[in-house]
Amino acid sequence: MTPSYLQQPLPAEYDRFFAGYVRLVPETDVMSVLRSQPEIIMKTVRAIDAQKVDFRYAPGKWSVREVFGHIVDSERVFSYRAMCIARGETANLPGFDENLYMLKSGFGKVPLSEIASEFESLRVSNVLMLEHLDDGSWLHAGTANSKAVTVRGLTFIMAGHVRHHIRVLAERYSVS
Repeated sequence: MTPSYLQQPLPAEYDRFFAGYVRLVPETDVMSVLRSQPEIIMKTVRAIDAQKVDFRYAPGKWSVREVFGHIVDSERVFSYRAMCIARGETANLPGFDENLYMLKSGFGKVPLSEIASEFESLRVSNVLMLEHLDDGSWLHAGTANSKAVTVRGLTFIMAGHVRHHIRVLAERYSVS
C-alpha cells in the first residue's frame, strides 16, 4: 500500500481557497518537494540585486523582502497547524490576517539573507517533524480557520504556497 504522504490529497482534505496551491504540486511525493524548496529560495534570494529588495510592483503591495517574510510567516502557521492536527488537536485553530501580520512583522528592516535563512531553518525543522509522523497521522483531520483540513492537505498547501510566491516574484517583480 502506498503511504499517505505519497498520494495527492482529496479535495475534501483542504478548503477550496487553497486548491490553487495544491494544484501547483502535481508530484505525489510532497516530501521531496518540501526538501527541495529551501535551495530554491536561497538561489532566488542570491540572484536578487540588493537595490531591488524594497521594490513594490504597485502601491500598497508588499516589497520583495516582505514577500519572503510572508513565506516565512505562512510556513510557521501551516506547520503549526499540521503539528497540532497530527497530534489530535480538536480545537479550531485560528486563521491569520497576512496583511496585519506584515504590518507587525518588521520584515522591511530584516536583511533578505536572514529571512531566507529563517525559512531554510523552519523548513528543515518542519520536514523532520513530518518525517516522524506515522502513516495514519497524515490523514488526521482538524479545523483551521473554521475549515476542515488534513495534515496531508496542509503539506501540499505549504509546498504550493512557496511555488505560488516564487511565481509571483518572477511575474510581478521580475525576480527569478
